[in-house]
Amino acid sequence: MKHLKKLYLGLIILFLYAPILVLIAQSFNASRYRGHWTGFTLEWYTKLFESEEIIDAFLNTLTIGLTAAFFATLLGLITALAMRRFSKKSQLAFRGLANIPLLNADIVTGISLMLLFLGFGLRLGYDTILMAHIVINLPYAMLCILPQVLGLNNVCYEAALDLGATPFQAFRKVILPELRPGIAAAFLLSFAMSADDFIVTYFTKGAGIDTLTTAIYAQLKLGIHPEMYALSTLFFVGVIAFVALLMVNWKLLRRHQRKGLLDD
Repeated sequence: MKHLKKLYLGLIILFLYAPILVLIAQSFNASRYRGHWTGFTLEWYTKLFESEEIIDAFLNTLTIGLTAAFFATLLGLITALAMRRFSKKSQLAFRGLANIPLLNADIVTGISLMLLFLGFGLRLGYDTILMAHIVINLPYAMLCILPQVLGLNNVCYEAALDLGATPFQAFRKVILPELRPGIAAAFLLSFAMSADDFIVTYFTKGAGIDTLTTAIYAQLKLGIHPEMYALSTLFFVGVIAFVALLMVNWKLLRRHQRKGLLDD
């Protein structure tokens, strides 16, 4: 039974990562044609850093993703803190309204935002993509932060006020540390949703600007360039490195907390 469990887990992991392994292997393939291995090469990585189109699309994806994630997380935190003062019925109604965009079709959201921007006389481009990504990421940020906000205990906050702390100091030193996991989850999820989005970006991007998703879509007509395989591989390696750093940081933090408890 134990061996069957290991076999099952191994098959699940293989099922999840086999496509990525194929992509990584293809990024080192000397042939431009998929499925035809002709030898090992680093040519596509060299051409990747020489391609201004891909670099620009990557920078747009990165800057839009980070900025949208920051503002979506900030707005989600402020909204969640405001909802904490609502009555139970008001909280339930507002959470229902906030969850509707999560279930709404992306194409409906994309077309609606495009019409809204054009109706206000805005020129579609970098700014409209950024605003659209903040809109679509806000419900996800609230979903991560709101449960922690609603579960907060006011005792420590009120104690800090009684000891002479200002409301801002009490919030920064008492409330914010308790919300840190939810805030981090909201930021990372928002960035991932922004970097992965295509439909909303396609309808709000205008001409002359691309993110990675729209750049890849544009290449489908002539075939995806192998440089995209190299970029995807580097992106995946970066994610693995980031997750590894988070795990190391988490272990060091747990070790520090245990050491502090033993010292006490």
